[in-house]
Amino acid sequence: MSIVTRLPTASPPVRDEAAAFRAAFRHLAGGVSVITTGTGEDRTGLTATSVASLSAEPPTVMFGLNRTSSSYPTLQRHRNFGINFLNAAQKQIADRFAGRNGEKGTERFRQAEWTSAVTGAPLLVGALASLDCEVEELIERHSHSIIIGRVRAVRFGADEAALVYWRGDYERLGWMTEEAVAALGLRAL
Repeated sequence: MSIVTRLPTASPPVRDEAAAFRAAFRHLAGGVSVITTGTGEDRTGLTATSVASLSAEPPTVMFGLNRTSSSYPTLQRHRNFGINFLNAAQKQIADRFAGRNGEKGTERFRQAEWTSAVTGAPLLVGALASLDCEVEELIERHSHSIIIGRVRAVRFGADEAALVYWRGDYERLGWMTEEAVAALGLRAL
């Protein structure tokens, strides 16, 4: 069975399943997180939109990670990770951890302030929120692993607008101050 998708009428049917799948998910806006793992000089990270809460009791999260990712072996070794929810002003950090400038490993941590909590995983100072997690389970499926982690600590940053990824670009999602609404000539509801 194959997937045949029709995009808007101006587009021909998409017959490549992987391309159709990726094209469909470009329409799903997602919060941008930097997932970090390791400690000290043996640390790395990646940008992700695949983060989801799994359970509040006990606090548990999950995300998908390609097993060919350079972060995967470090995650397997250390069995810890930090999830850092980025604010709208942290686009450069998202780009750096997405590998857009060629930096790898510990190089990605430059030009930002980091701390840690219980597990030792790097947590971004200034993130909207950061979750310090221990790996509870790795479930391998096809090219990826589903990482399930138990949250050991939560840190909060300033109440800022969130960074969101949608249709291949970063967007800002958040409330506007009354001053910003007035400056744009809009009317507050």
